Amino acid sequence: MLKQSLQYKLLQKLSPQQIQLMKLIQLPTQAFEQRLKQELEENPALESGKEKNEEFEDTFQDDYENDGSENINTEDINIDEYLSDDEIPNYKTQANNYSADDEDKQVPYASGISFTQHLKNQISTFRLNEEEEIIADFLIGSIDESGYIRRDLADILDDLAFTQNIYTTIEELERLLKIVQQLDPAGVGARNLKECLLIQLKRKEEQPSVSLAINILENSFEHFVKKHYNKLLQKFHISEEELKKAIKEIEKLNPKPGGSYINNNKIAEQIVPDFTIRIVEGELELTLNSRNAPELHISKEYNDLLRGYKEAKNKSKTQKDAVLFVKQKLDAAKWFIDAIKQRQQTLLLTMNAIMQYQKEYFLTGDERKLKPMILKDIADLIGMDVSTVSRVANSKYVSTPYGTKLIKEFFSESMKNTQGEDVSTREIKNILASVVKEEDKKKPLTDDKLAAILKEKGYPIARRTVAKYREQLDIPVARLRKQI
Repeated sequence: MLKQSLQYKLLQKLSPQQIQLMKLIQLPTQAFEQRLKQELEENPALESGKEKNEEFEDTFQDDYENDGSENINTEDINIDEYLSDDEIPNYKTQANNYSADDEDKQVPYASGISFTQHLKNQISTFRLNEEEEIIADFLIGSIDESGYIRRDLADILDDLAFTQNIYTTIEELERLLKIVQQLDPAGVGARNLKECLLIQLKRKEEQPSVSLAINILENSFEHFVKKHYNKLLQKFHISEEELKKAIKEIEKLNPKPGGSYINNNKIAEQIVPDFTIRIVEGELELTLNSRNAPELHISKEYNDLLRGYKEAKNKSKTQKDAVLFVKQKLDAAKWFIDAIKQRQQTLLLTMNAIMQYQKEYFLTGDERKLKPMILKDIADLIGMDVSTVSRVANSKYVSTPYGTKLIKEFFSESMKNTQGEDVSTREIKNILASVVKEEDKKKPLTDDKLAAILKEKGYPIARRTVAKYREQLDIPVARLRKQI
């Protein structure tokens, strides 16, 4: 038996302009500046900077007559919409709630060489024949960003034969790998963590703690990794003090030698706060970074093109095509200016609501004053969608008297304490971190014990929740926190 049913679906479709606006809202200051620069380059009808205010002549009529010859009717194009006495005043974005930022200075940076090239420059100082140099370069090319060779030597052997027409042996590869492992930074070219640490230790000045550290890694690496200190004490017949010194030597080593070079030759991304919160006479003052509030206007030349078209008595096909192009560019410029204005309003509205919601924290800097706050709380306050608040919170920074903070850090879930009060999960995490910091590192606290301590402090949470918070704080399990 066939059944017919009628279903209604409510679908919300965003226009391309709305999607673009959402993308603009999500951009932090530096990315926004790049987007602004791109738009200025692509749309000649859009200009930046202050504009001289020149009055136009009297208002023109909306309609135009068609004389029936080569003249063309302007149809739906209303030129007056694009011309006004003060050149689009409604789209000006100037206001008095933007911070007076310091002069934006461009700092020149010297260009560095790549990590691979850095290693190849060093290998060229060794006495190698042509084939050995090709193999050594091939090994260097197999080193990843962390400084390791993750591929099996047998695979590299095959690749040398197929791509370089070089037939060699595993023993020869091993010999040349030992040469590569002499390069800087120390530990580069290792095939695993154990080898990486041993390479670095063997370059150190010989002393008892270093010799013991080498012995431990070579013969009891698993016991060391799992922090089975009692087994190490028994196996090597050493005192706790001797073991402590050996472990200290290992802890000084770099487990990712490639990272040290790359980080030193990479320009660190500079965080530019999107907002600034100051305390002025006991009250909070919010400003938006002025780099988010550019002065934009419609090009005078494009307005003149429209005025010339409107004043022309005979309007040709070519002229109409030109005015359609101008209209398209002006529409895009008007929309972009308006979108930037909406972006500014959305950013200020959202951040102001967050500031007022967390007023006690911003006045004191005491993280215990942070109230439980979720995206919906702010969305309801400002009458916007949760996704809009999320776009602001996840990508924007605010400068406060207590440092520059990522806005999403002020959001946290809530739970009830033993008094039935709502407390922020962030507060619980801070207490958890403090308890772990003060624990006896010889007998670190298990998750069960941590849960019991938090319960005593008035926060009844389950062991699995403690484990979740501990992982979010990047705190390892008790066994790996153990020290001698």
